Amino acid sequence: MSITKDMFIGEILDAYPETAPGFVAMGMHCLHCPSARGETLAEACAVHGVDADEMLKKLEAMVK
Repeated sequence: MSITKDMFIGEILDAYPETAPGFVAMGMHCLHCPSARGETLAEACAVHGVDADEMLKKLEAMVK
């Protein structure tokens, strides 16, 4: 399974818990809140002013 921008944050965290620090660094401090877990990676990046492609690269590097 690879990470995509349309995956929910909850899906990513469930499959790859080691990505949590990447989300915290992005500004997502409440990773287990229902709203955070129900956002896609693209939505979360938009809300936090982060380039989704760059975040995707960082997360992929964390899981390799």
